[in-house]
Amino acid sequence: MRRISYAQAINEAFHQAMEKDDSTFVIGIGVESPWYVGKTMDGLDKKFGRKRVIDPPVSEDGITGVAIGAAIAGMRPIMVHPRMDFMLLAMNQIINHAASWHYMFGGKVNVPVTIRSIINRGGEQASQHSKSLQSMLMHVPGLKVVMPSTPYDAKGLLIASIEDDNPVVYIDDRWLYDQIDEVPEEPYTVPIGKGIVRRFGKDVTIVATSYMVLEAMKAAENLEKEGIDTEIVDLRSLKPLDESLLLDSVKKTGRLVVADASWKTCGAAAEISAVVASDAFEYLKAPIIRVTLPDVPAPASCKLERVFYPGMENLTSAVKRVLYKI
Repeated sequence: MRRISYAQAINEAFHQAMEKDDSTFVIGIGVESPWYVGKTMDGLDKKFGRKRVIDPPVSEDGITGVAIGAAIAGMRPIMVHPRMDFMLLAMNQIINHAASWHYMFGGKVNVPVTIRSIINRGGEQASQHSKSLQSMLMHVPGLKVVMPSTPYDAKGLLIASIEDDNPVVYIDDRWLYDQIDEVPEEPYTVPIGKGIVRRFGKDVTIVATSYMVLEAMKAAENLEKEGIDTEIVDLRSLKPLDESLLLDSVKKTGRLVVADASWKTCGAAAEISAVVASDAFEYLKAPIIRVTLPDVPAPASCKLERVFYPGMENLTSAVKRVLYKI
């Protein structure tokens, strides 16, 4: 099987979804610009034209409303927010409208909109260009939230999101764009709401999202040299959450480290920890440890960024703490 990058996998998913269904279109600020979206949307405007690849005036709230309205009318739009920070300007549309309509109209109205939101970490971009808001979004009934960590899942989850009959927030991270993996050429879907065990182990479970899955795998390789057998669970989807996979792993190892690169307070890691504490408390041999962003805005200094963003070293330390109760 051929190997392609995470960015190429996203690009291929767009091409195949738009070839399959003429009602699928893309709208978003900078969707034609590599500066905004990297190589993930190369060639779309040339192949499908400006009527289906729309780079509108800057109005996150307005254009998200256009996408939602088109979805209600029967189309399958993909609304692209190239920086998750500015998606905050569209939260009224996403939470009050997109997430609510199916319920408010008794299931008679669908809103098949995909909201693609890109996390732009690092590079001294500071607080207003570096946010990870998955925790806020998974709080909202009516939204599904996915975070692929591999090229295979990036393609499969994007196609699944586009084909879903109600709103899906698809979150990708620029730090993953150069990752290479085997990806089938034909279209396929990865089921929303199903996680996967990336590495089997017996001593400690690390449950991770997005780029933290890669950091967890690196940590597990280092820990193996010290005789520590670590299991890695990639959630892939934060809402719905694959609770059975999560709980089965914790019941096996008895120890849990949760790795999610968003803020700690009321974060995704807090919810995951609460699920385990509620439903598998008697299996725990040690307190749960969360590896997250600190509760401060993202810094603008590259030296501070190295401390701010968690990685392999933080996870290695957390596993030893939960294993040895130090």
